[in-house]
Amino acid sequence: MIGAVDIGGTKIAVGMIDSDGKVLARRECPIDADRGYPDALRRIIEMLRATAQTANTQISGIGIGSTGPVYPLTGEIGDVNFFPHWKGENPVRDLSQSFKVRVALENDADAAALGEASWGAGHSKSKLIYVTVGTGIGVGIVLDGQVYRGVDQSHPEIGHHVIDPSGPLCLCGVRGCWESLAAGPAMVTWIERNAPPDYCHVADLTAKKICELAEQGDSWAMRAIERESRYLGLGLANLVTMFVPEIIVLGGSVMKSAFLFLENIRKVIIAGCRLVPHERTELALASLGEDSNLIGAGRVWYYRFGPGVMTSAI
Repeated sequence: MIGAVDIGGTKIAVGMIDSDGKVLARRECPIDADRGYPDALRRIIEMLRATAQTANTQISGIGIGSTGPVYPLTGEIGDVNFFPHWKGENPVRDLSQSFKVRVALENDADAAALGEASWGAGHSKSKLIYVTVGTGIGVGIVLDGQVYRGVDQSHPEIGHHVIDPSGPLCLCGVRGCWESLAAGPAMVTWIERNAPPDYCHVADLTAKKICELAEQGDSWAMRAIERESRYLGLGLANLVTMFVPEIIVLGGSVMKSAFLFLENIRKVIIAGCRLVPHERTELALASLGEDSNLIGAGRVWYYRFGPGVMTSAI
């Protein structure tokens, strides 16, 4: 039984994951990053113990998926916008010391990709790309069962490849990256800047609300969806051209309304990928549900250590 820890931008989720990828118990809490890493570590430990008790099991290992730059082989957290003061902290070391088990860490997009490749929509696919579209855009690549890494085992930040250099400025420091144009907040920003002053839905507007309004036929929401589809399609077309994967799995909060986007996304891919067999790349929706990141975090442990080494500490 593997303890799973999903560290996101707004919350921390913890659960017990069995060898079939089932969540047997879970808890979550706000991340409260300003309270510091030691406080977050304390809460993670408490939730792991509580979920293990609920599942009536002992923890055999712990997998962690975390947003932002992380260093999988050292276990350290990098320079993450959501909790910048945690840089250099090491949850792998700290949880290993607390529970006396092996602990593994991956970027959350890589973790989700591993979960979908093993237990979800990408099962039996050897070349998979997972794309999560929500507050940001995260991408994980699994080729022949292995997470693709860059130099120094780094996670490629594909959500920040440039789509339109004249586009909006992103927190990453460049203009027109994929995330700045196609993440959920980009839809909100576009409507806020372009809709007339008397547009009645601007207050408390969210990507979810835009999707709901589009379903109801709101013209500005429909224009935002059309724009979002085009930019999502351009980024996905780039991935198809560069990797020609068997499957691209789409997840994240925006993709809960995927039916609004998929037709136009496919049109952009067809128009932009004529030099590769794009028709062989399947577009699928993530199948692990609300707990996909948590399940992916559990899969991180199996990916790193596999069965048979479940009780040895790092």
